[in-house]
Amino acid sequence: MRPPKLLTVLSALVLSVLMALVGTGSAQAAGPAYVALGDSYSSGNGAGNYIDASGNCHRSNNAYPALWAAANAPSSFSFVACSGAVTSDVTGSQLSSLNASTGLVSISIGGNDAGFANVMTTCVTGSDSTCLNRIATAESFITGTLPGRLNSVYSAIDSRAPNAHVVVLGYPRMYIEPSNWCIGLSQTKREAINDASDLLNSVISARASAHGFAFGDVAARFAGHELCSGDNWLHDVRLPTWEAYHPTALGHSGGYLPALNAVD
Repeated sequence: MRPPKLLTVLSALVLSVLMALVGTGSAQAAGPAYVALGDSYSSGNGAGNYIDASGNCHRSNNAYPALWAAANAPSSFSFVACSGAVTSDVTGSQLSSLNASTGLVSISIGGNDAGFANVMTTCVTGSDSTCLNRIATAESFITGTLPGRLNSVYSAIDSRAPNAHVVVLGYPRMYIEPSNWCIGLSQTKREAINDASDLLNSVISARASAHGFAFGDVAARFAGHELCSGDNWLHDVRLPTWEAYHPTALGHSGGYLPALNAVD
């Protein structure tokens, strides 16, 4: 009678060991400590479901940083991107969460430095020539002044988080070309706005690469979902006005999040 009892004990012991191993294997490892920096395109302005405590920063639970954190369970998550931020806001108030333990940093910045909101207001309310002149001023800033400002931001990130994988996200083009759905803005204005966006992305991408950072090509992800596409992932003129020309929740889940995932 003893051998069967011994076998039972041994079987129970083996089973308990196997269950422990299975349990260990199924536990999800924590993702890297993640810090989300930047402007309204990172905070989620336009995506709805805003975090009350974020106030005028308009951080959204539907924004790509929050979506990435929910899917990857980082060991820590600092969401400090803020609507309206320019490069000096990042270096002045957003970098305190970075340290040697930070594993992932995402950022979109530069559009506000170049006067994005004023460009859109001018082009929506003014003539073709007024719009083109304002865009020319923005483009001169993008090629002449913005590179130095981006260098300052990227150097500060690298200094504070030397072990982090840094992903710099660009901006979508505003309008699909050509389109039969557009009313209001002329084709001349739409093409010029898109050209300025392309220039902005090229400068951001070049500076990111120079610092060894990855660049997330958001424009490619939004292709076919720009304004006037009939399947927009961007808000047109709307109330509240601060959501206008910003990505919708679908823009974050279908555009920005895949761009981050592709290079994270």
